[in-house]
Amino acid sequence: MPRFVWVLCLFLAATVCAAQDNSPLLLQKPALSRTQIIFVYAGDLWSVPREGGDAKRLTTGAGVETDPMFSPDGTQIAFTGEYDGNVDVFVMPAEGGFPKRLTYHPGDDIAVGWTPDGKQVLFRSARNSFSYFDRLFTAPVHGGFPAELPLPMAQQGSFSPDGSRIAYVPIAQWQQAWKRYRGGQTTPIWIATLSSGRIEKIPRDNSNDFNPMWVGDKIYFLSDRDGPVTLFSYDMRSKEAKKELENRGLDLKSASAAPYAIVYEQFGSLHLYDLNSGTTKQVNVRIAGDLLEIRDHFVNVGKRLQNAH
Repeated sequence: MPRFVWVLCLFLAATVCAAQDNSPLLLQKPALSRTQIIFVYAGDLWSVPREGGDAKRLTTGAGVETDPMFSPDGTQIAFTGEYDGNVDVFVMPAEGGFPKRLTYHPGDDIAVGWTPDGKQVLFRSARNSFSYFDRLFTAPVHGGFPAELPLPMAQQGSFSPDGSRIAYVPIAQWQQAWKRYRGGQTTPIWIATLSSGRIEKIPRDNSNDFNPMWVGDKIYFLSDRDGPVTLFSYDMRSKEAKKELENRGLDLKSASAAPYAIVYEQFGSLHLYDLNSGTTKQVNVRIAGDLLEIRDHFVNVGKRLQNAH
């Protein structure tokens, strides 16, 4: 067969594959409820049905809205926003609506999760730290002062179903883009009993463990302990860690748990992992909006020119 025909066949095959999946990439930090997925795209929050489909834009602020977190009943979203020129924690209805500001400290306040009763939002801040290390706080949804958790430092956290314990990451990922980093700043996951301060550590061999998600008697988390970052679980009864999802591709970047499933981000696309069957499927998302970043526009580049020929 002539070489030209081979090239033409390959081109047509690639075109067909591309047409079968035209979902946009750069979908980040998904959050999952029983019926919805909320994710970050182009600096705003978007909502899509759990099975995929047309996405609805929820925020249009001039700043960045990120870190969406569903309340336990799925009716509200906590997120990090820049509505007033500062990085603070906000809540809004899951279907969209007016964002309510919960924090007012001049430093950055980052949404992390919810308390199991849905009355308070968990967030991190360096407001009370003697160094740059963050700590975890809770902010009442209906007004009041934030309260600090009895942990000397923490970045991410997920409460046990009864709220008596929390699985948390004590330190920040030093360099997230450094694959297979095994230096002195790898990130463990610890389990703290809040009443006594007792600490239990999820076993690891200096791996990068992060994004804890407490579901029933298990703590799901992301880790690079066996190659590319993928999904693991830690059984609170057997005290054993287990790989839940085989991954021979690119790292999983973030994940969120809800009843019966976990949504995760990989290479800018969203995937749903079924906790009962152990199967995974891609969530196809269609986005339409007046995205100014990709619209043709003029830019004054005079100050950027170094020389001309």
